[in-house]
Amino acid sequence: MKTTKEVKADLTDPRNWWRLKRIIEENGYDIVVGNSPHAVDFIRFTFPLLRKKPKLVFVRRTDRVPSFFSKWFKYRIADRIVVISKKFYEKLLYEKFFPNKLIYIPSGLDLSLFNPATPSEKEYYRKKLGLPLDSYIFINVANWNPKVKGQTILLDAFEIFLKRTKCQNCLLLLAGYETDSYKAKREIIKRNLTSKVIGLGFRKDIPLILKAADVGISASFIEGLGNAILQYMATKLLVISTKTLGVSSYLKHLENGFLVPVGDKYQLAIIMEKVMKLRKEERDRIVENAFRTASEFSIENTAKKYAELFKELAG
Repeated sequence: MKTTKEVKADLTDPRNWWRLKRIIEENGYDIVVGNSPHAVDFIRFTFPLLRKKPKLVFVRRTDRVPSFFSKWFKYRIADRIVVISKKFYEKLLYEKFFPNKLIYIPSGLDLSLFNPATPSEKEYYRKKLGLPLDSYIFINVANWNPKVKGQTILLDAFEIFLKRTKCQNCLLLLAGYETDSYKAKREIIKRNLTSKVIGLGFRKDIPLILKAADVGISASFIEGLGNAILQYMATKLLVISTKTLGVSSYLKHLENGFLVPVGDKYQLAIIMEKVMKLRKEERDRIVENAFRTASEFSIENTAKKYAELFKELAG
């Protein structure tokens, strides 16, 4: 049995539909996985052109219910619809969104890459990044996309936090595509945070960068599961996140992290202050609970569930 994943190209060019058709037919794929909205669009336009119809698996990664048009034009042709968030899976069941096709498979985390830092490792990676050793460091891992990932809300909250606490050694790291861009720097400058916020840009060494931080933070408006948050938890960082549907299915306030209302910069600032002032015993309890939670989302468990799905579809 052969499977294929996502193809990235210009959807408006029909020649690309034929290219995808040729890839699927020449390789004899039995199952085609649409792992993003763009991939699903491509498969939908290519599917009628295929002589032999493969089984289709479409993956929903956000916590937005697809529109009426998307439901009936795109998702209707899927054999299975994988949902990575338990709460969103339950929501789609409630909405009667092709309930017989839905299956819950959370995204997996490679726990061999993400693990807690020793004190010497934290010192080493801070030195490597040119960060003061005595800093208290917040980190946000997300591509620069304020309308979805909420970075401008996060910058507002960090500005409020600094005014409240007068913290001299607090820093915020932004890691992800275009976090070092002009538009990101413009927002940082606008808030007079140039000495307090560092845009690292796209990085391939996120597991190592996390070892330099104290708190992982997310201000997203939408999250299907929140892989970055699970990475924070596996690295034993304290975690603060907005209460999106996907994240709230496993992140529990005051138990294994901290939740704030979506879009509320003031509450986000208050929680940042609270987290910084936690007693060691309380901090240790929360990060240990978070670590156990992250362990439930191993890549091995995800691979096993996909293997079972593919076997089922193969008959």
